[in-house]
Amino acid sequence: MVSLDQVVEDAKRDFDGAADSAALEDAKARYLGKSGILTERLKSLGALDPEARKAAGAEINQVKSAVEAALNARRQALADAVLQTRLSAEAIDVTMPGRGQDSGSLHPVMRTWERVEQIFRSVGFDVADGPEIENDWFNFTALNSPENHPARSMQDTFYVEGVDEQNKPLLLRTHTSPMQVRYASAHVAKYAKDAKDGVMPPIKVIAPGRTYRVDSDATHSPMFNQVEGLWIAENVSFADLKGVYTDFLKTFFETDAIDVRFRPSYFPFTEPSAEIDMAFGSGKLAGRWLEISGAGQVHPTVLRNMGLDPERYIGFAFGSGLERLTMLRYGIDDLRLFFENDIRFLSQFPA
Repeated sequence: MVSLDQVVEDAKRDFDGAADSAALEDAKARYLGKSGILTERLKSLGALDPEARKAAGAEINQVKSAVEAALNARRQALADAVLQTRLSAEAIDVTMPGRGQDSGSLHPVMRTWERVEQIFRSVGFDVADGPEIENDWFNFTALNSPENHPARSMQDTFYVEGVDEQNKPLLLRTHTSPMQVRYASAHVAKYAKDAKDGVMPPIKVIAPGRTYRVDSDATHSPMFNQVEGLWIAENVSFADLKGVYTDFLKTFFETDAIDVRFRPSYFPFTEPSAEIDMAFGSGKLAGRWLEISGAGQVHPTVLRNMGLDPERYIGFAFGSGLERLTMLRYGIDDLRLFFENDIRFLSQFPA
């Protein structure tokens, strides 16, 4: 019979010779399995007398512990080898250049938004911002579109839960024109005393922002961006409107080869009113008239609702779609491209 010391030596040799976990488990079975060498030795203790059984059992358990320690050591060594192999295979060469992250850029409509603000600020206009959820007064009534006015049917609207102080429903604003009334009213309140003395500063403001209407096709979206302009003083004429807006178009499109015409039209908040058309002098759109804005002299009723005396103050207003300006500037022919988040489209407008 092999001595217990030799069993330990044989087990260490077999464990060290195991190339992988499967071979190690086979070697373990030879010593510690149900029919293993040490298991059989423990079974044979039953034939010994109590004193001899006690001494032999202690010796076998001591050897068993040594074998298990050798087994665990080899298991750890195999695990370390596997980990080292994996680390070597997945090593990162820190001297290699990293993967650069592309820089983002402004959406083309936002580029137009900022450009419009910059141009009008340069000629003395303020920029106003206001709520996208409006009440009936600012969105309709103050702009000379009282309840049941036929002009309201021109603007389908998104109504939201809640009512205003007059128990009228709230809605997503259908244009940024409400900001004209909001800004002008605040301006008049601020300079109320000066207005009586005849020194109230003129009202010069643009109001860019998101607006909402029930409309969706290749040239319309339920949500779109608009910029409204307003200039009110004691001596502002239609000629000023023509000069300001024509100069804006030439600056925005960076060309003097632009023709501008005013066609009579109707808007409830201006009188007289006009559609503004433009035509490029060159390019694929050369000679083609394109509607670019609605405009007109501020209606006396709107001036009164702003807190101004229409016998003393006069002014003009205009409204333009930022998406339309963007499409003309960059030659885009489908409005839906602005909302699809297609990187192939957006990457054409680098920062």
